[in-house]
Amino acid sequence: MASREYEQFLATWAFEAQRNAQLMRALPTAQYDFRPEKDWRSIGELAWHLAEGDAYMADAAAKGQFDFESKIPGLERPKTIAELAPAYERVHADAIAKVRALKPEDFDRTLTDFDGKQLRIGDMLWAYLLHHNIHHRGELVLMCRMAGGVPPGLYGPNREEMKAMMEARANG
Repeated sequence: MASREYEQFLATWAFEAQRNAQLMRALPTAQYDFRPEKDWRSIGELAWHLAEGDAYMADAAAKGQFDFESKIPGLERPKTIAELAPAYERVHADAIAKVRALKPEDFDRTLTDFDGKQLRIGDMLWAYLLHHNIHHRGELVLMCRMAGGVPPGLYGPNREEMKAMMEARANG
C-alpha cells in the first residue's frame, strides 16, 4: 500500500506542479505587486508561496520534523513575474529529489505537527504540501484575472479557450 501511495503522490504532485508553472507564466508581467486588498499577499508573493510550500514541506518530510527557523538555500523570492516560473521549477525539482529519496514506507512515519500532535508524513505531504498548494493556486488564478490577466484553463478550458473552441467548431 505504501508503495502505491508514494508513486501516486509523486505523479499527482508532478501534474499539479506543471499547472503551477503554467499559471505563473500567464501572470500579467507588470502586476507583480498587485494585491486585491492592502493586507493580502501580492501576486508575486503568492506565486512564490507555492515554491515555499514545496520546499519547506519536502524538507520536513526528509528531516522528519518541521524547521521553519532555518532558511532553505536558493529560496529567495524572485522580483519579477518572468523569473517566477523558472525559479519555481528549480525549487520544485529540489523538493522532488528530497521526497524521492524517501522510501515508500517513510510515508507511514510520523512527525510532530504544528499543534504538537503526531502526523503521518504521507498525510502531511498530501494536505500541507499538495492540497495547500492547490488552494493558493486557486487564489492566484483569481488574482490573475483581477489584475487583468488571462489564467490558463488548468482542469478544463477557461472562458477564452472555450470561446475559441466553439468558434472553431462553428467554422469547422
